[in-house]
Amino acid sequence: MSNNVSRRQFAKIAGLSAAGIAGPLDAEAKPTSTQRSASNFPPGFLWGTATSSYQVEGAVNEDGRGVSIWDNFVRIPGKIEDGSSGERANEHYHRYKDDIARIKELGCKAYRFSVAWPRVFPDGDGKSNPKGLDFYNRLVDELLKNGIEPWLTLYHWDLPQSLQDRFGGWRSTETCKIFGDYAAYVAKHLTDRVRNVFTLNESGRFVYFGYGIGIDAPGLTLPQAEVNQVRHNSALAHGLAVQAVRAHGRRGTRVGPAENIDACIPAIDTPEHVRAAAIALREMNAGYLNVIMEGRYTDAFLKFAGADAPKYTDAELKIISSPVDFLGLNIYAPQHYIVPSDQGAGFAPLPIPKSFPHMNSDWLRVGPETIYWVPKLAAKIWKTDAIYISENGASGADQVTPDGKIYDTDRIMYLRNYLAQLQRATAEGVPVRGYFLWSLMDNFEWVYGLNKRFGLYHVNFDTQVRTPKLSADFYRNVIANNAAGA
Repeated sequence: MSNNVSRRQFAKIAGLSAAGIAGPLDAEAKPTSTQRSASNFPPGFLWGTATSSYQVEGAVNEDGRGVSIWDNFVRIPGKIEDGSSGERANEHYHRYKDDIARIKELGCKAYRFSVAWPRVFPDGDGKSNPKGLDFYNRLVDELLKNGIEPWLTLYHWDLPQSLQDRFGGWRSTETCKIFGDYAAYVAKHLTDRVRNVFTLNESGRFVYFGYGIGIDAPGLTLPQAEVNQVRHNSALAHGLAVQAVRAHGRRGTRVGPAENIDACIPAIDTPEHVRAAAIALREMNAGYLNVIMEGRYTDAFLKFAGADAPKYTDAELKIISSPVDFLGLNIYAPQHYIVPSDQGAGFAPLPIPKSFPHMNSDWLRVGPETIYWVPKLAAKIWKTDAIYISENGASGADQVTPDGKIYDTDRIMYLRNYLAQLQRATAEGVPVRGYFLWSLMDNFEWVYGLNKRFGLYHVNFDTQVRTPKLSADFYRNVIANNAAGA
């Protein structure tokens, strides 16, 4: 795959563009009444790190795990940049105790991981696999033993292949219903110790890349109407999972989405630009996050989609909008800089110059203000009082020097500037309650294979030796001081 293709490129929802979108939203930025000191994050701010099952676990053929769509997709020639796979990955399935010790070394109080659906239900439904569940029981127990709070993600893209074969995967509401049953099972067995559950990770990525342009598993290129229907189904699956966790989980278990929000930033910090960015943020996320939070598709979305709009019922919208306890936002790069416009929409996205600075991935543009504006606007638009940055981090060149060290000052630069902007947001009362750094360690980075490294720990994938990078020391210092640092 070309590096010109974004890892977290967002679906242009039904082909939404500035022209033709309209929606009233008064979201001018105003100072909050609960100002905090800008020198630190709020007391009790949750610091964590994250991984996902297929990217780190390996052991894909062990202990009764079924086949996922990614197990098959990686075998297609040319799909993975370096020809690697998650078959071995980080061997986290066997090395989880050592990896948890590294989380503890960082001072993290939380760890976000995902359950591999085919490890628990090899065929997606039917008979469960006790050995698969037992791994997550051991993982959760080890985290708690080390004073680390487990944050569980139900779906991070490893759909059981059986569901893809039988129902077309997320093309069918049958998969949504089965996902609800799977969520109920996981909640019943793990929420006696797991207090926080994310539903689906990055619908904006796996729907468009997997079903729209064929870059991710299952590798389909469907017409726009079907892509929109798949996206609707993923929102329905989210809602069914929320209901399942409520019904079968321990009372008080919290649940919410983790989405790669289509990040819209005011080009200039003026009331007019801020209001335009708020309208854009709502409309550019109308096909997933907004329908979850508001229980309806915006008029602009339906108008622009026209005949390609998803088919749905009022009952489905009610399920989709089941109340959530928090909003998880995966924030990496600015997607659109927004200016006001007198043409219909009230906003217009600007083209991104070729000279825009980026990290060791072309898509990962460096725009620290993204992590300030997006939570600030999201909290106002969707009236949420609990936002978590469920992912943020940076790829780097990460060369091992002759002394065996990795001096990743580029990653430290990125993190320092983003965290300073996040600190600015919390000081103004924006309700960001925690931050999960992606990633604990280098891992299988989907279509890039093992070529793109996001970890605080360098991994030699031949020997599986983990080596802390300089950024691990930086993050440890951030956590210890509850501040971004100079």
